[in-house]
Amino acid sequence: MKSCVIIPARGGSKRIPRKNIRNFCGKPMLAWSIEAALACPEVDEVVVSTDDEIIAEVALHHGAKIPFLRPQSLADDYTGTIPVIRHAIEVLAQQGKFPEQVCCLYATAPFVTPEHLSQAYTKQLISLHRFTFSATHYRYSPYRAMIRSGEGVAMLFPEHWNTRSQDLPEVLHDAGMFYWGQREAWLEDEVLFGKEAAPYLLPHYLVQDIDTEDDWIRAELIWQAQRT
Repeated sequence: MKSCVIIPARGGSKRIPRKNIRNFCGKPMLAWSIEAALACPEVDEVVVSTDDEIIAEVALHHGAKIPFLRPQSLADDYTGTIPVIRHAIEVLAQQGKFPEQVCCLYATAPFVTPEHLSQAYTKQLISLHRFTFSATHYRYSPYRAMIRSGEGVAMLFPEHWNTRSQDLPEVLHDAGMFYWGQREAWLEDEVLFGKEAAPYLLPHYLVQDIDTEDDWIRAELIWQAQRT
């Protein structure tokens, strides 16, 4: 097996209860990520890592595999992404599966397409980076950021207060959608971002965190607008 997509989808979401399987524009949210991964020609297997049997049933129904249920020790509010992916890779190894490239694809990524995953995978192989991750430009440069200071404000980067916007350094941020990584990198590295991580740039309109009800409504409106 050359590549595998692992989708973390725990059952304990609190700000949006059951958000991973809540209906989003006609399908359970999780289904959008599964179907995009299954349609990517470079992906050999799609695995959902969950602690929740109902989520597991939904994932199976939409074509993903559930080779294990995630232990509760990796399903609380404080567990990071890397331990979850590392656990999945280790369990797959016990089952005789050793993918060369592993993609962590979030369950709440309804705007991801097979083309995004395919192009990022190709970039990963060509660049020889340990990770290739979805990213986008900040809508407003953080070099213009201010904080409250007494009754007024203070610039975080006062040396740039009069710098033309086109002369400010390019600044990116994690799009929070997917992360391709070498199998060994997931097992060895503690941080995804660094000199050996390459960004795969996405346009702003495809990047939307979905952590609150407002986020959810905005994402649905964006999704609907793209299809009219």
